[in-house]
Amino acid sequence: MVTIRLSRHGFKSNPFYHITVADRSVQRDGRFVERVGFFNPVAKGQAETLRIDLDRVDYWLSVGAKPSDIVNKLIKQARRTTGASSQAQAAQAPAEAAVAQ
Repeated sequence: MVTIRLSRHGFKSNPFYHITVADRSVQRDGRFVERVGFFNPVAKGQAETLRIDLDRVDYWLSVGAKPSDIVNKLIKQARRTTGASSQAQAAQAPAEAAVAQ
């Protein structure tokens, strides 16, 4: 069975996680099939906290991959933020078109 889960990297007291697609029987930080994003819980300033390739996640979910509980929450968070940013861009586009004329 294939699972979408976190793989821990970084230093002591400074965690950094890769979101990976891996076989369920492989170790947490071991071999993986594909890396689909990252999560940086201690990001400071303008540093990016979360990046997920939602197209690839949707593909893996469609072929039967099961996300871990934490990854499921992160996917929902990413969908909310991309939905909000796309709505903001859609609202901004007509205003820019009016200014251009």
